[in-house]
Amino acid sequence: MELTPAAADLLRRLRAAHGPLMFHQSGGCCDGSAPMCYPEGEFRTGGSDVLLADLAVEGVTEPVRFWMSAAQFERWSHTRLLVDVVPGRGSGFSLEAPEGVRFLIRSRLLDDASS
Repeated sequence: MELTPAAADLLRRLRAAHGPLMFHQSGGCCDGSAPMCYPEGEFRTGGSDVLLADLAVEGVTEPVRFWMSAAQFERWSHTRLLVDVVPGRGSGFSLEAPEGVRFLIRSRLLDDASS
């Protein structure tokens, strides 16, 4: 799992405003299919969630934890994931919503050479 430079830049700004951060991706419909960014610990994870990655962001001391529902993880286990940010408003619950942008996941299938 990786971050685009634009996603890393936005995470640095959000970290400065809100403190340590986390992502959760449920895999639901509509906004539920996009990664939601919260202050660390604001979204409760449980037994049906998988800690997918601790994303390092240059200039940020602690990693941004990326959680995903186990069901979504099972569907995407064969893909390489990239967190990106694009113009447009996403969920009102995700920290980037007031910025006029939204996080999204780009993916590509893994093959034998890239796994």
